[in-house]
Amino acid sequence: MIQYTSQGRHLEDLYVELQPQLLRILASNLEAPGWVIDEACQAAWGLLMLQGPEIAAGQELGWLSTTATRTALRVLRRESFSEPCEALSPPARLDDRRAGGADPERAVEVSEHLAEVRRLPTRQQRVVMLHGFGYEYEEIAAVTGDTRRTVARQLTLARRRLAQLAAEA
Repeated sequence: MIQYTSQGRHLEDLYVELQPQLLRILASNLEAPGWVIDEACQAAWGLLMLQGPEIAAGQELGWLSTTATRTALRVLRRESFSEPCEALSPPARLDDRRAGGADPERAVEVSEHLAEVRRLPTRQQRVVMLHGFGYEYEEIAAVTGDTRRTVARQLTLARRRLAQLAAEA
């Protein structure tokens, strides 16, 4: 662990001094869940460990707040692309005909959606299907060997492509 930042100040001392202020700054400047603020702060501190000697003494709080704010905004933007679970319709079962509850129109609609998904590149098909089965981004990343960011990016690209296909129809 790096024991100092700029001007020989110990990182631990700097953290104790600045972390409460950093949390207050982010909480007052952003409307974000606590986990986003925590993640952004920790990312900023991690970068400070790497770039500490380059930051002038006394400028750490300003640098940390700017870095953490930018990180939080990126996280919020990324999260805005993911749909909340409540907004998703319940999964359609095509084999419910035995129970007498199947809706033939719904079955055709699901088949058409699956045909559209099959027009996506294989990588996007995989993440769309896993996401459709209820997997979270982290779980999809673990299954596919991609990063969470790559999964989010592939889902965004897939959504755009599906919207284009729907507009063409």
